[in-house]
Amino acid sequence: MPWVIMAESTDNLRYCVVIPAYQEEGRIGPVVSKVLEYCRDVIVVDDGSQDRTAAEAEAAGAIVIRHETNRGKGMALESGFRAAAERGAEVVITLDGDGQHDPDDIPRFLAAYRRTGIPVLIGNRLAEPHSMPILRLWTNRFMSWLLSREIGQYVPDTQCGYRLYRADIIPFVSTESQRFAAESEILLNIAERNIRIDSVRIKPIYFREARSKINA
Repeated sequence: MPWVIMAESTDNLRYCVVIPAYQEEGRIGPVVSKVLEYCRDVIVVDDGSQDRTAAEAEAAGAIVIRHETNRGKGMALESGFRAAAERGAEVVITLDGDGQHDPDDIPRFLAAYRRTGIPVLIGNRLAEPHSMPILRLWTNRFMSWLLSREIGQYVPDTQCGYRLYRADIIPFVSTESQRFAAESEILLNIAERNIRIDSVRIKPIYFREARSKINA
């Protein structure tokens, strides 16, 4: 039986956090626990993991949606967005389940949204690049320059999955790309509709054993 919970309400702003996850055993539990300090409605989409990702997310207190097979990040986001809409969210924040997005930055997104009303906010890790592996840094800078030119808006870190979307634009973020290219396609779809995009400075976290999911 699905959980029926209204989205978190702070200052009359109802919001959910959506976390797409694949094979994040040992990492997803602490991420969910930390996010729950800021939002009671945490939706984890387990994208066909063969480990204990779903069990650990549920044990930590998340609402878990499970894909039986791995369908890719784009499809995981689609499932999470639908679940957030069903719960009446006005705003959806997305972050990754591997611990490289700091939940302590959630208030930054909410404060920026309340202050500006801009419907799409993208995390910017490149403002503090000292901890980012050099190959990833230059790949992200190049991709961000290229995509910013394509969409006609400057987005300093287009590859960052830590984002805020206003719920009424979610129908426009649907993608054909199923995997990590989905996040770039989302920006292209939004820009085609002249929807404003801005950024929020976030703290980058990198682990020595972590590998980029982008093929440089």
